[in-house]
Amino acid sequence: MPERNLNFDEIINRRGTDCLKYDYAVKRGKPADVLPLWVADMDFRTSSYIQDALVKTAEYGIWGYTQPVGDYADVLRGWMKRRHDWDVEPEWLVMTPGVVFAIAMAVQAFTRPGESVIIQEPVYYPFAAEIRDNERKLVVNELVYDREALTYRMELEDFEQKVVEENVRLFILCNPHNPVGRVWTKDELNAVGEICKRHGVIVVSDEIHEDFIFEGTHQIFAEAGDGFADFTVTCTAPSKTFNLAGLQLSNIFIVNPDLRKKFKKAISATGYDEPAVFGLRACEAAYAHGEEWLEALLKYLRSNLDYMQDHISSEIPQIRMIRPQGTYLVWLDMKDLGLKPAELETLIVDKAGLWLDRGLMFGASGEGFERVNVACPRITLTEALDRLGRAIKG
Repeated sequence: MPERNLNFDEIINRRGTDCLKYDYAVKRGKPADVLPLWVADMDFRTSSYIQDALVKTAEYGIWGYTQPVGDYADVLRGWMKRRHDWDVEPEWLVMTPGVVFAIAMAVQAFTRPGESVIIQEPVYYPFAAEIRDNERKLVVNELVYDREALTYRMELEDFEQKVVEENVRLFILCNPHNPVGRVWTKDELNAVGEICKRHGVIVVSDEIHEDFIFEGTHQIFAEAGDGFADFTVTCTAPSKTFNLAGLQLSNIFIVNPDLRKKFKKAISATGYDEPAVFGLRACEAAYAHGEEWLEALLKYLRSNLDYMQDHISSEIPQIRMIRPQGTYLVWLDMKDLGLKPAELETLIVDKAGLWLDRGLMFGASGEGFERVNVACPRITLTEALDRLGRAIKG
């Protein structure tokens, strides 16, 4: 049957559905009518193949303890091979209810309280939270911002120095990078991976945005260098790609059996065991039949990025847009406005009526930036940019 859900201009009212993005504004200290472009979920209906699979599962009426058998591994292997040229084996797979959960399990499995974990800020803020909440030492290797070229790069000399000086045991890599939008090249990943290999650092590679690539090619970190798979935990999920975060399922690949055993032991200590059946069925349908929907989505997101870049250039030149090579998240440099963090928050929330992710959430180097989610209908994006422009013009 043909894919039915290809109208990405459709406005879907998500209010009143216990939606974190829309229904929790007041509880998070925002006005009730704020326009949200913050948390990374999309305002699009997912593939009709996924909907149909979930309806069929719901109609069955028995949802007992569930473990995937053959089909799940086959569709997962097929997706990784077709989309990322990666040959995965079923025994590498460990399922978790989310990538952040997996990162927390890796911190617990591979480090002890007080040991050092390194991240590259500005970066997805749960990285730092999971390190601190698990009583590990946070070490920051800041990315280098080229303000003229509007891009970021890794500072490898500083990275290796801190790995050595802080006796770092674990590196949490964001690949592609959220929020700066870099799609790391094989050479870049190889360089940072060789440092980790040289000093015995385990790498947790968060590759949840791997299917959103607009420039370059996604490079699986575990495949970026000789022997890298032996010290890598690769985190993937259908949740970002197909808007399934509420179904709580991620696919974690660990080639090294010793690392996999330690990781599973940490999960076992939480009491988590079987994955949710609805998450399994959704992932199967997505990876087996969802590519037409995804390709249409990528085309739409690219057009949103084009529109946003043109609009900012012509209407809001005080802002610099770091166009993402990957992800559907845009990192905006708002430093030319000359506002302190509290003043910038007032401008965004109170004057523009927008709910964005403040740059400071991603680390100290995020001050003066805002993260915007463009996975929304064009009319929503247009309204948000118009509001922002009017607020800046006063």
